[in-house]
Amino acid sequence: MTARVFIDGEAGTTGLQIRKRLGDRKDISLLHIPDADRKDTSRRAEFLNMADLVILCLPDDTARKSIDLIDNKNTRVIDASTAHRVASGWVYGFPEYDPKQRDAIARANRVSNPGCYAIASISILHPLVSAGLITADWPITINAVSGYSGGGKDLIAAFEDPNSDKYTSAPFYPYGLNLAHKHLAEITLWGGLKHIPTFVPSVGRYAQGMIVQIPLPLWSIPKKPRPADIHAILSEHYAGQKFVTIAPMEESCLMQNLEPEILNGTNDLHLYVFANEKNGLAVVMGLLDNLGKGASGQAVQNMNIMLDLPEDTGL
Repeated sequence: MTARVFIDGEAGTTGLQIRKRLGDRKDISLLHIPDADRKDTSRRAEFLNMADLVILCLPDDTARKSIDLIDNKNTRVIDASTAHRVASGWVYGFPEYDPKQRDAIARANRVSNPGCYAIASISILHPLVSAGLITADWPITINAVSGYSGGGKDLIAAFEDPNSDKYTSAPFYPYGLNLAHKHLAEITLWGGLKHIPTFVPSVGRYAQGMIVQIPLPLWSIPKKPRPADIHAILSEHYAGQKFVTIAPMEESCLMQNLEPEILNGTNDLHLYVFANEKNGLAVVMGLLDNLGKGASGQAVQNMNIMLDLPEDTGL
């Protein structure tokens, strides 16, 4: 019998992407709540409890309420919201995080799907902090740019409405200027940091694709690492992984730019170490599809692991 999967919030940006990725799958049975019943709490509870696995694609408060509606102890959950990413009892859904994480996800009843900015930031920080190259209390700065799809339905509508001038008069703009972005708690915890990093995200006038940058002034780091040391730690950490790869230093040295859209439609995360050793400077960049490895693709990967299906199915 195939597993029954219910996407609670399938009409949202992430939900639509997951539904698209799962639509032709024969190894699962995808449950669909009628449109007229989507806001009916009792009907949603019915679907939540009949499913073997639920993927929540909802605002944080609504995701928490959905969890409260589940009384079937056999219903397993992947939450794509921010609500449970630092919550006790939830397994963080980044299989490549460390050698034990994939097995933890496979056994878990509750899995929190990482945020898009967060999964790229953590993929860089966690190996470097764990290896002691960066100390947990070292001041971290993160800069990033995402396509407007990362802002959800309202921002997508504003950018794609030819009659709207909201947000769209500029080709690029930073936001989160109160320095309290919702991914900060997640990055701090899973990145192994003692202090909240300085994080300035931005939106470009294109649909999807993301670049996350972490500058590393090597001269200021106590161990005075070389760029090759950074590259070696990341390469060793992600050796053998299908979806997280490290570009060779030789390739990075020849690059003049990095396009944010080249991984769109994939579940890939590529890491690059750019450096000027003479000046004692390095920047590690993560490239991904904010709707892929940063959202729906990662949710499908976690679903595959939890249902004991080939991890790359549909990806």
